[in-house]
Amino acid sequence: MVGTTAWQTVAWQRALSFLSLVTVWQIAAAVASSRLLPSPWTVLEVIIDAALQGELFLHLGATLARVSIAFVLSMVIGAAIGIALGRSALLDRLFDGWLLFFLNMPALVIIILAYVWFGLSEAAALLAVAVNKIPNVAVVMREGARTIDRDLLEMARVYRFGPSRTLRHLVLPQLLPYFLAAARSGLALIWKIVLVVELLGRSSGVGFQLHVYFQMFDVASILAYALAFIAVVAFVEWTVFQPIERRSRRWRR
Repeated sequence: MVGTTAWQTVAWQRALSFLSLVTVWQIAAAVASSRLLPSPWTVLEVIIDAALQGELFLHLGATLARVSIAFVLSMVIGAAIGIALGRSALLDRLFDGWLLFFLNMPALVIIILAYVWFGLSEAAALLAVAVNKIPNVAVVMREGARTIDRDLLEMARVYRFGPSRTLRHLVLPQLLPYFLAAARSGLALIWKIVLVVELLGRSSGVGFQLHVYFQMFDVASILAYALAFIAVVAFVEWTVFQPIERRSRRWRR
């Protein structure tokens, strides 16, 4: 009963936060009284109309596919690099400069270079997004690998846990919070970079639609597509990341 009450309290607090945001938005739109700042209800009408026509789902699907592929690539490659650097001081010294270089390379520059070198192709777009995110994942996972308790690893070796049991019961529980942090920040960053990639060199996706509506100064449609994808990302957060995070905390109790 206590858990249910706590969950209901959190749900009400989040709902109140959302309603306060919508209220402030509505008041600002009413005060401005301009098509450059449409009301929430106007944007909602645009979302419903685009969904009924099928256009919204077409472009959302294209963007979501690119985000998903780039996310998996960057998480797998970045996590492998980060863990390797965190466990090996030699590798960390050799490749720390590489991470510093790519961390500070502007995303727009990487996107432009990818299109110049490989053409306006889907592969170039995905590569540009992944390259932008891999260094961030590597840095987070490197810190996680550095914090792995060496005493626990020594205990596992003494008691002959074996590689699989050691990985499952000792290593992964300690790395999971860092992996989730990298995944959350990665998803938020990747979909924003994907929009730029689509705006510059794709003929589908939310970014492409934003470019079209920018030329028409259609703020309501711009906000409609942005909010639609924000809703998708929020759904992933609530249904995937938060349940995994709650399960990952059980071993600490």
